[in-house]
Amino acid sequence: MPNNVATAAATLSCAPMMDWTDRHCRFFHRQISRHALLYTEMVTAPALVRGGALHLLEHDPAEQPLALQLGGSEPRELAQAARMGAEAGYREVNLNVGCPSDRVQSGCFGAVLMKTPALVADCVAAMAAACCAEITVKCRIGVDDQRPEEVLPAFLQAISDAGVKRVIIHARMAWLKGLSPRENRDIPPLDHGLVHAMKRAFPALHISINGGIGTLSEAQAHLAAGMDGVMIGRAAYQAPYDILAGADAAIWGDPRPAPSRAEVVAAMRPHIAAHLAAGGRLHAVTRHMLGLFAGQPGARLWRRVLSEGAARPDAGLWLLDEALAAMTQARAA
Repeated sequence: MPNNVATAAATLSCAPMMDWTDRHCRFFHRQISRHALLYTEMVTAPALVRGGALHLLEHDPAEQPLALQLGGSEPRELAQAARMGAEAGYREVNLNVGCPSDRVQSGCFGAVLMKTPALVADCVAAMAAACCAEITVKCRIGVDDQRPEEVLPAFLQAISDAGVKRVIIHARMAWLKGLSPRENRDIPPLDHGLVHAMKRAFPALHISINGGIGTLSEAQAHLAAGMDGVMIGRAAYQAPYDILAGADAAIWGDPRPAPSRAEVVAAMRPHIAAHLAAGGRLHAVTRHMLGLFAGQPGARLWRRVLSEGAARPDAGLWLLDEALAAMTQARAA
């Protein structure tokens, strides 16, 4: 997949989210949108380089366009990890400079790296030199007591000088002291205006805005206002059809009709069957599908049947049929 394809796909992307955007989630999202850029969960460079955890790079080619997100802060190690990602088929490798979790801070990577833009520049330069994948960065507008209007331009200049051409900015501060990772997703106020100002200040950078964007129409408004891309996280996970089904036509002008929700379920059946045949549990896949019918009549029954039954050792494709039948009955009642 050429880098220009990834850049076009980045007009709308689904955010990397730990414990959520695994390979089953990504395959599911791809059944809804042909074009949206998908991201892996964050994979740490030490896990790949020192731990040999190559299984973390596994993905179905059908998931493309797909980017690998890495966490780390040691340039040589990140370079090795980026090379491994490129060899595994990823055409974009993204450096996480936004995660606020304690585990990430203790490893000296994630949002804490906003304090050391020179080190981030060294990291991305080493990654770019090591492989053919495009190197991108996902960051916050600042951390703790930093002044975003001062540190963010300096940070963007540093990574731009190091060769980065595409960046995703989460429009919130990360408060590393006093807030949990969950609270960091909601409590620091959004500053979408600052991110738009950065696009005007750095016209050569492809900048995607992230944080607090909950609908496709909101994404379109940010694009119309000058942003190059929009990244959506929780909304794309919790109500994936609402975000992704209309995106191919609205964002990329694809004239092909979007699949129906029932067609998405049908498209997932071979993937689920292969997963079960390999010894996997149904829940590993269907937990990502609970929001498919969000807002539709019978959606609560769909969620209940799957969430209560999918963890059973004998759960199989028949449970999907049972969940669909329960919805149909609810709608007819």
